[in-house]
Amino acid sequence: MPFVMRTVLFMVLVLNLAACDRDSSGPGQEFAGAKATEEGKPAGRGKAMVGKLDISQRGSAMIDASFQAPDGSTVQLTDFVGKPLLVNIWATWCGPCIVEMPMLDNLAAREKDRLKLLVVSQDIGGMEKVMPFFERRNFQELEPYIDPENGLSFGFGTGVMPTTVLYDAHGKEVWRVIGAMDWDGAKAAALLEETLAEN
Repeated sequence: MPFVMRTVLFMVLVLNLAACDRDSSGPGQEFAGAKATEEGKPAGRGKAMVGKLDISQRGSAMIDASFQAPDGSTVQLTDFVGKPLLVNIWATWCGPCIVEMPMLDNLAAREKDRLKLLVVSQDIGGMEKVMPFFERRNFQELEPYIDPENGLSFGFGTGVMPTTVLYDAHGKEVWRVIGAMDWDGAKAAALLEETLAEN
């Protein structure tokens, strides 16, 4: 990888790290869920699961960035058209991302007949970083997709991890949540239901 590209990726990684741990602020609809530990369980202290709902990209086509499937093959989001798709970009070093993972696994298990859920790591270390994380947790449904070139992060353009984007069955964006949220909560269920009920 050329030096310039490595430098750019490093800068994006640093910016995402800074964005990952900050509290969400600014205009937008907030979702306040239970406070949580790194295992995703409610706790008396810690940051609230707050994310911003963004519908400004509604109707946009899927971005065409390539990333890696668990079997090592190269895939794109368009490979999953035909069923609503929820895409979460995350990293092993991002605290709010880690908190979300058990809830995303629960969501994937609950809605597996109506929804495909992808969690795509933006760790530059790829599977060397991601596989130990998955091995320590016994996810029922989540699979380790990786994007060490950060194509999805660049494509979504939010500058924040986690970012979660919902596409309808035709590959059109419905909404995105910038930052963490309670995927086990009523707000997430209500947000998803309109799209899932159409299928």
